[in-house]
Amino acid sequence: MSGPLIRLRGITKTYGQGATMLQALKGVNLDIDAGDFVAIMGPSGSGKSTAMNTLGGLDTPTSGEYLFQGLHVETLTRDQRARLRRRFFGFVFQGFNLLARTSAQENVELPLLYRGESAARRHAMAAKALDSVGLKGWEHHTPAELSGGQQQRVAIARAIVTEPAVLLADEPTGNLDTQRSREIMDLLWRLNVDHGITVLMVTHELDMAAYARRMVRFVDGVVASDERNPHPAGLHEAPPEPQVH
Repeated sequence: MSGPLIRLRGITKTYGQGATMLQALKGVNLDIDAGDFVAIMGPSGSGKSTAMNTLGGLDTPTSGEYLFQGLHVETLTRDQRARLRRRFFGFVFQGFNLLARTSAQENVELPLLYRGESAARRHAMAAKALDSVGLKGWEHHTPAELSGGQQQRVAIARAIVTEPAVLLADEPTGNLDTQRSREIMDLLWRLNVDHGITVLMVTHELDMAAYARRMVRFVDGVVASDERNPHPAGLHEAPPEPQVH
């Protein structure tokens, strides 16, 4: 593949019509290279969440081009975008979005079930993903038996179990205290550095954004600034092994 992993050109997104029309994105241009770690920031209503939904193939732009590995995503059907997401993207949300009555193992296996993997392969891949986020031995616990930090680790394991090229994290530390937030950011940093996963993270917290290699700030539906972070927080010291709390 030549060129960036992701390329947005002239992306607009309009909701509604007439007096109720809202233009959430107003011609966004953005390139993201494979292996990058990008923090997407901006005030409420700036367009950052709409941009994230577009990047993840959850929504389609009104106009403009979205190329992923050279493929024009904006031309894909709903089913084609779903297949693209299953193959290349993992998602982590602020609210964890775990199934309450199923175990950590079963939650992590869900994306593999949708892909039609065998039971044996699902079990093995989910166990590996949980181990990678520091939850070996917690496979059979339900969300109610896990702390917030542990639940977010399960959500991250679910997002990476399919070995995605891109991890999209929407306020992944928004429901966590400072210590758990740092542990989650250390984990995202390791996934980026050790596994080469491209991380795109929406956050309003500057100390969390400091882990990123690059900070993109949205204002009024456009990219207002796009700056490299010369000293990502993850480089300050070797991140500790994940602690289970």
